Amino acid sequence: MQTTNPILNTDSYKVTHHRQYPPGMTGMYSYLEARGGSYSEIVFFGLQYYLKEYLSRRVTAEDIQEAEEFFKKHFQGAILFNRDGWEHILQKHGGKLPVSIKAIPEGSVLPSKNVLLTIESTDEACPWIANYLETLLVQVWYGTTIATNSRAMKQLLQRAALRSGTAQHLDRMLHDFGFRGVSSVETAAMGGAAHLLQFSSTDNLAGLVMARDYYQTAMAGYSQPASEHSTVTAWGRDGELKAYRHMLESYPEGSIVAVSDSYDIYAACKQYWGNELKQMVEHRNGCLIIRPDSGDPCRTLPKILSILEAGFGCRENEKGYKMLPPYVRLLQGDGIAVDTLSRIVDAILFEGYSLDNVFFGSGGGLLQRFNRDTLQIACKCSSIVVDGSSRDIYKEPITSPWKSSKRGRFKVLHTDRGYETVAESTPGEDCLREVFRNGEILIEDSLDEIRHRAAIPNPLG
Repeated sequence: MQTTNPILNTDSYKVTHHRQYPPGMTGMYSYLEARGGSYSEIVFFGLQYYLKEYLSRRVTAEDIQEAEEFFKKHFQGAILFNRDGWEHILQKHGGKLPVSIKAIPEGSVLPSKNVLLTIESTDEACPWIANYLETLLVQVWYGTTIATNSRAMKQLLQRAALRSGTAQHLDRMLHDFGFRGVSSVETAAMGGAAHLLQFSSTDNLAGLVMARDYYQTAMAGYSQPASEHSTVTAWGRDGELKAYRHMLESYPEGSIVAVSDSYDIYAACKQYWGNELKQMVEHRNGCLIIRPDSGDPCRTLPKILSILEAGFGCRENEKGYKMLPPYVRLLQGDGIAVDTLSRIVDAILFEGYSLDNVFFGSGGGLLQRFNRDTLQIACKCSSIVVDGSSRDIYKEPITSPWKSSKRGRFKVLHTDRGYETVAESTPGEDCLREVFRNGEILIEDSLDEIRHRAAIPNPLG
C-alpha cells in the first residue's frame, strides 16, 4: 500500500486545534467505541494494518516543509500550521509519533458501547497529537463493520444449515465477490481480510495479500475454476452446450463453478446439466456448482433445485430435508446481503431443501453498502491534563442524547457477564493491550489468532 506524508493524514480543521486547547494542557486521552447501530455485537478488526502502514512511518524534515507549504495555500495564506510542534516531534522523537495506543485484541466480539481502543499523548509538549490522529484511527470503522457483518451472516447460515443439514461446509458458504464493487484496492483489501475472519472462500486477491502482508498468514482463503458470461457467450447461443461440455472436459477433477443463466437458466439445468451432460457430471471426480446470476433468488433457487432434483434425484437427510447428490450444488451470487440472505434461506427451507445444497457469493452487500454510521463508530476525547491536574471532559448534546460521550479514563473487563467498560481505577485485568507506543508496534497478531477470537461457537460441540 502506498504511504503519504503522515502530517497530511488528517482533517483540515485539526491542523488548527493546537491553538484552541486550554493554556497549560500537557496531556490528552481519547477513546473509540461503536455507539450502537445495526448490530448489537461488534467484531473489532483492522487496527494492525493502520499501525503498520501509517502510524509507524516517521515524520521527516521534508514532510514538515511540504506540510507548511501545503497548509499555507490551503488556508489561503494564513499561517496556521503547527511547525514548532512537528519540529519538536522530529528533534526529540526522531519523527516517531509520541502516543500510546491500547486496544481490544482484534477479533474480539463484544457488545456495542464498549471502548475498542484508547490513544493518549506521551509528551507533555505536544498533547494535541492524540486527537490529530483521530481521522486515521476512526477508519478502523470499515474493517470492524465488515467483520461484524460477515459474522452475522455466518450465524444466520449456521442456524439454517444446522436446522436442515450438517453445516459441514459452513466456512465456504459465503464467497467474497467484492473486489470489483468497492471504491479502492485498499477498501477491497481491508474488507476482504475482514471477511476472511469467518470464511475461507474468496475471489478477492487484495484481501489475501492484506492477510499475508499485514496479518502473517501465508494463504487465508481459497477459490476454484469458475466461468463468467463471456466464457459461455463466446461460444454463441447455439454453442452453449459446447461451452459447458468444454468446461467439464477442461477440469476433470475438483470443484468448478459454472454460470448458467446467459440465456435460460431453467433450460440449462434441465436440458444440458440434468440430461445431455448428466453422465459427465455424475462420473466426474469433483463437484459441479451451478451459478444462477439473475432473477429473484427467492423464486429461482427453489425452482432450480426442483429441476435438478428431477434430473439427478435427491435423498432425504437426517433432518428430513432433501439433498442433491454430492457432485452437484448451487451458488447464488447475485443480490446477497444480510437482509436478503435471510429471505432466500427461508425460501429454500420452505420448499424442503437443505441449505447444504447451496453456496452463496456476495459483492456490494458484503463490502460496500456500509458507512461509519452502520455501527455509529466515533472517537472522543474524555480526559486532559491541565496545569498538572487531570480533568474529565465529555459532550452531552441536548438535541442528540445518544451522541453523549464517556468521561474519564477506562479499562475493559471480561467477566462472567461479558465485556464491560469501567473506570481505569476499577480492580481487574484490563482487556485493553498497549499495542503501539512512540512509533513502535508492541504486539502483532496473525489472522489465524484473530479468527480464533472471532469464531462462532458450534452448538453441537
